[in-house]
Amino acid sequence: MTQTEILPDPPHRIGWALAALVVAGNMIGSGVYLLPATLAPTGSSSIIGWLICGLGAVTLALVFGGLGRMQPDADGLSDFTRRGMGRFIGYQTGLAYWAACLAGNVALAVAGTGYLAFFIPALKEPLSAALSNLALIWLTTAAYASGARTAARFGAITLGLGLIPIVLAIIAGAMAFSGDTFAASWSPGDQPLLKTVPASLAIIFWAFLGVESAAALSSLVKNPAVDVGRASLGGVALAFIVYVAASIAVFGVIPADVLVHSTSPYADLVARVMGSSVAGLVAACAVIKVLGTIAGWTMLAGETARGSAEAGWMPRWFGGADKGKTPLSNPILNCVVMSVLVIASSQPKLGQQFEKLIGVTSVLTLCMYALCALTLWKLTRKTGWRLLAIGGAVFSAFAVAAAAGDYILPSVGFFALTSLAWVWVRKTQKV
Repeated sequence: MTQTEILPDPPHRIGWALAALVVAGNMIGSGVYLLPATLAPTGSSSIIGWLICGLGAVTLALVFGGLGRMQPDADGLSDFTRRGMGRFIGYQTGLAYWAACLAGNVALAVAGTGYLAFFIPALKEPLSAALSNLALIWLTTAAYASGARTAARFGAITLGLGLIPIVLAIIAGAMAFSGDTFAASWSPGDQPLLKTVPASLAIIFWAFLGVESAAALSSLVKNPAVDVGRASLGGVALAFIVYVAASIAVFGVIPADVLVHSTSPYADLVARVMGSSVAGLVAACAVIKVLGTIAGWTMLAGETARGSAEAGWMPRWFGGADKGKTPLSNPILNCVVMSVLVIASSQPKLGQQFEKLIGVTSVLTLCMYALCALTLWKLTRKTGWRLLAIGGAVFSAFAVAAAAGDYILPSVGFFALTSLAWVWVRKTQKV
């Protein structure tokens, strides 16, 4: 069977700077492009949620940096938790992260289709939108099938293009910012902040999913003991600055009751200030960036499945016949699963489909983050690292507890099914 090399020799592995761009690239674009419309019911008070989630993301970046320093030879997130908390937790981490990557990719495809609808309005219809989502997923799967390094470079290149619409939106927002518009959108439903802000955290934290990318790709970076921490912090810092500035810009120009109906918020913002021709550039760059982000997450899903297969937790179709190599069947199977999710999650409105997908993905990933934080606690007895582990675990648990029940229940069902499947895994693999 054709093999795709995913564990190159050290001279050909990626450095911390490229890894940081992968981290930032997996966040920027996955979180920014459609979130303003999704957060419109919360209003401009969502800026509080951004600040809380930013602090949590920095804490988690430090957690992953600590894991990389203590276990530089680990093969991704599931290997970290296996070493710290046992095979069952490693198994659950691997499957949860794999599922989150695939569901998140479908949400990214929805965001990309939303911006394509700026040029092709027919894509707002459910059937056309589903076909567009499938095309985006198949295209980026092909990039990963050609090699993980190719996917990483593609993601880094598209990050530069992806920043164009956000930078233009920030500039447009600064030119036309209205304090009255921002204030009027503070709480559209006149609900107290103690109700709206906590409920929005799972959605907002979607924008920071990817903070673990460097740790998940630890087997691909040159010096995991140092590079994982550098890349994680660098990627989070860049994304946080962009997120806060962009959020203020959008809510300072577009009223919340208008924003809630948008499928391309940044293009709409730029169109109001700079004209439709520039808005077209914004939409085009957004689509390109979404493609790069999907490629990055496809790589993470493939790497996670490959590592889990080598550990005996997933079928050999995902890897394991030749350690460190991924069979072509891996990306193909992932693509099939994502295609099924596209069809199963289709909604009359792109915004509704996007919100559902990111809510479930965020809860699954936050559960995995909590396990990684507890792993850090188990791997060290140093007070500083243990305090950091407690901070990461508490933040992750709080964000999950604040999430809507519609997001938590599918995650509970997932972990229940994987727990039952563990009985079969133990029997067949004799672990």
